[in-house]
Amino acid sequence: MPAMRYTRLAKGAVTVAAATAVCHAILTAGYAWARDKAATGEATIFAGVFEWTVTTSASWALMPLLLGAGMRVMREAGNTALMVGGGLIWAVLCLSFVDEIDRPGGHMPVSGLVAFLLAGTALAGRGPARTGTEHPG
Repeated sequence: MPAMRYTRLAKGAVTVAAATAVCHAILTAGYAWARDKAATGEATIFAGVFEWTVTTSASWALMPLLLGAGMRVMREAGNTALMVGGGLIWAVLCLSFVDEIDRPGGHMPVSGLVAFLLAGTALAGRGPARTGTEHPG
């Protein structure tokens, strides 16, 4: 693997970690909002469903955007695999651990977060290798 590829992987790891922190914070805050709405809202089975849906949708929509924007800020192009793959993996991860996140004080297990970080970093490395002769951006 060329030296530039290691730089791209490092940039990918930083981008994935930052995007994960933002989206995880959205999930925990949004699910708390949904629980509060359900607890204080009308006594229906659908209390808090709107808030839960908005939170989940926002997290799923924001993840690929943050991944792509983060890599572009770091002057890396060719991020389609990271954006699409990372977004899909994040959605599956959220669905897999929804019960752990959607409880008071709940968070996604560290093992799931580490797995996402590793998978996202690997996807970030799939971008085009830079030769050092072209202008970034």
